[in-house]
Amino acid sequence: MTAIQDDRSGAVAVSADAGVETPFRRFLSDYRESPVAVVGAVTVGVIALIALLGPWIAPTDPYDLATVSILDSRLEPGEAMMSGTTAWLGTDGLGRDMLSAMIYGLRISLGVGIGSGLIAMLIGCSLGLVAAYYGGRADTLIMRVVDIQLSFPAILVALILLAVLGKGIDKIIVSLVVVQWAYYARTIRGSALVERRKEYVEAAASLALGDRRVLFRHLLPNCMAPIIVVVTVQTAHAISLEATLSFLGLGLPQTEPSLGLLISNGFEYIMSGSYWISTFPGIALLVTIVSINLVGDRLRDVLNPRLQK
Repeated sequence: MTAIQDDRSGAVAVSADAGVETPFRRFLSDYRESPVAVVGAVTVGVIALIALLGPWIAPTDPYDLATVSILDSRLEPGEAMMSGTTAWLGTDGLGRDMLSAMIYGLRISLGVGIGSGLIAMLIGCSLGLVAAYYGGRADTLIMRVVDIQLSFPAILVALILLAVLGKGIDKIIVSLVVVQWAYYARTIRGSALVERRKEYVEAAASLALGDRRVLFRHLLPNCMAPIIVVVTVQTAHAISLEATLSFLGLGLPQTEPSLGLLISNGFEYIMSGSYWISTFPGIALLVTIVSINLVGDRLRDVLNPRLQK
């Protein structure tokens, strides 16, 4: 808003048409102060767009048996395939175009990471709110389960679950949800305990609005700032964990490819000189995880004023 001085009285008036800085504009302004975080956000957007438009922008369908030829096996980057399509990033041991395989694999990796993160957030936030709001035995029971869950390495829990459930995209999503929900529960419980003692929550409870309405209409929106940060961090963690499990042969089957599975498929050819089969999917996985982490780090700084310099 701009101040305008009146020539006759000397009074200062405020011009309303200059625009008011909304919280969203202030958030964007603070976020743009870090060029590295802006690059990370743009990279995440481009990666998400590529994954979304994968079937339309991929040069070939790498998992259509009618178009894949074993004669195209391990072509170097830039060579032409039997179909006349140029394999810009080479082909793998089965003759699949690596660029197309990476685009399709990126769809699976992002889908697993985001899907498992949203389900884990829903479960963890609900249990964390219940623990903070009701306290007592409910709080003790939920938090002891959280403590037990977090005392084991995430990769170990996922390995045990996949050994029992088997391979499949639905199985790995279930495993990642079990691994992640405790982080959300502990985070939102800490924020909800602070908000629970504030006057607006006590006023809403005294008006007999109902526990569900108090929890999800009043308490939850004021606890979302740390959850947004946890979502970005856990999404990157889920993508990394899925890639590790697929690399070990315990994640997704060959018919449901991911970046980790593509890296695993090319690992045996590295020593023979076919470096591109594992290198390019590895670079794509690294860029994806680093970009998401950059966004999460900046969101943590912006949403927590005490961390800003």
